[in-house]
Amino acid sequence: MVFIDNKSRVKPRLFDDGATVRGAEKRVLIGPAAGAPNFVMRHFTIAKGGYSPNHSHAWEHEVYILTGRGTVRFSGGSRPVEPGDFVYVPPMDEHQFANAGDAPLEFICVVPTQGDNE
Repeated sequence: MVFIDNKSRVKPRLFDDGATVRGAEKRVLIGPAAGAPNFVMRHFTIAKGGYSPNHSHAWEHEVYILTGRGTVRFSGGSRPVEPGDFVYVPPMDEHQFANAGDAPLEFICVVPTQGDNE
């Protein structure tokens, strides 16, 4: 069955410990609760001055930048990102997304189902 909803109706999970992650929120848009057995689509918002944790894990993920300006830090360095950019993060590659602008950084991140446990 087709599942349709709106981001505004999905309650965000907030992440901010003031040290390893700051000003990050995650909304699970599509996943097992919507009947998707293989992948999870998440919407992240990183506030001005915020960042995701610097981490790695056993699964890949794909990211599409929607709004804002940011920096993706990874094991080989870092690169700026802007709306329309997309990022592939391979398994076990250390990475972090940081807001580098004055507006929120928003992006879609798709992972396999087992990857949405954080």
